[in-house]
Amino acid sequence: MGKALMVLGTSSGAGKSLLVTALCRIFSNLGYDVVPFKSQNMSLNSAPSIEGGEISRAQYLQAIACRKKPSVRFNPILLKPEGNMRSQVVFLGKPIGSVSARDYMLSKKEELFRKAMEVLDELKEKHDLVIIEGAGSPVEINLKDYDIANMRVAKHANAKVILVTDIDRGGSFASIVGTMELLRPEERELVMGFVFNKFRGDASLLEPGFEYLERRYGKPTLGVVPYTEHRLPEEDSLAEFPKVRGDLHIQIIRLPHISNFTDFEPLHWANGVDYVTRPEEIKGDLIILPGSKNTVEDLLWLRENGFEDAIIEAHREGSFVVGICGGFQMLGEKIIDTVESGRGEVKGIGLLPAKTVFERTKRTNYLNAEVLWGPAEGMHVEGYEIRFGRSTSKRPFSVITAVNGARTFEPEGAISERVFGTYLHGIFHNFTFTERFLNFLREEKGLEPVSIRAWSIEEEIARFSKVVEENLDVERILEELGL
Repeated sequence: MGKALMVLGTSSGAGKSLLVTALCRIFSNLGYDVVPFKSQNMSLNSAPSIEGGEISRAQYLQAIACRKKPSVRFNPILLKPEGNMRSQVVFLGKPIGSVSARDYMLSKKEELFRKAMEVLDELKEKHDLVIIEGAGSPVEINLKDYDIANMRVAKHANAKVILVTDIDRGGSFASIVGTMELLRPEERELVMGFVFNKFRGDASLLEPGFEYLERRYGKPTLGVVPYTEHRLPEEDSLAEFPKVRGDLHIQIIRLPHISNFTDFEPLHWANGVDYVTRPEEIKGDLIILPGSKNTVEDLLWLRENGFEDAIIEAHREGSFVVGICGGFQMLGEKIIDTVESGRGEVKGIGLLPAKTVFERTKRTNYLNAEVLWGPAEGMHVEGYEIRFGRSTSKRPFSVITAVNGARTFEPEGAISERVFGTYLHGIFHNFTFTERFLNFLREEKGLEPVSIRAWSIEEEIARFSKVVEENLDVERILEELGL
């Protein structure tokens, strides 16, 4: 039977996901057979698994760090918020329904928890170490009795627990003390020590606090991880949307049900991005409609709040418009949806010659494609699709050449004058494509071309994990785990 190590946080955003990612790579480098696990995740940033189902972006990244193919077993329960206190429930990669928060707590949660723990037991049987990520805070008084992602998991797995806190926010020592005091005595016993994340400065200045924690709880501080710039995808659906204006004015419409916003991180790094919340702001060189968890409802929201007219007017005046997944569907001529919104036929924005029909089976696949659009014509790119809709167009954006490695020939997306739409999530992570596209727009504006340094997720995982390893008492963790 393998061991279990769990990372809990004093709050959301404390750094659990990336600490688990780093630990996965550190233990994998030491020769252990490691896998990640999170019983329940709530996120709009999902990715496909090797089985074809959806998992959260965090467990996808952690699987890569473990040198494993992403599996639905690593994230059995995925909740995808739909608004109005409702979420789509995805279990082992497949949607099983849409429920209110109250109904989920009272009816489905316990059954799914039991099944998720069976998956966890199987992972422990087959691997040396399972590194488990918690969710939010483990001691929220109003939620603790319903919590199936934190201490119940730790107790079931008999996991050693690391408690991480974000010191950059301030109040870290108080957060750790508050968390420890609200844990039950038997839960507190599972905690092996503390990690302070995102520290800027001289860590020796924190020594009095470390000594206090060890006196009070008999638990050591296992590390102080310095604030580290990185390009690893942010997973949390509550992530902030910064407004950053670059030489090119790139605007992304902040839809009510925006999803997979990690698609646009390369644009942040290369130029800067402005997330738009009012129609009168729309006048960028590039306007992007992102993916949506509820495409038709967001299309109607655009229409009712003046965004549709503003996008059409900006395009008429020379703005380039791009739609990704749901955004692509909105830019077409019409959508027939009896699946997601149930609204039937709805008129699209009409900037692309495409029609979309929603199907009941969701497609979640890795894709290779050849681009058919203008400056990037003939370029080979890769990405993934997570969608209900099937779109047809006489002017496709690309041809899919492989699905999950199996060769195929399938047109996808659409192009028109200064507009393209595609189902390829991750299209901008193809850096040669992004560089060529941005320089096409820069040349139109009379700007000098930019060069985007190519890098890989693997490279970023290795770099970030090295920083964590250098600032973490790995030997102490190994000793506590009995490895």
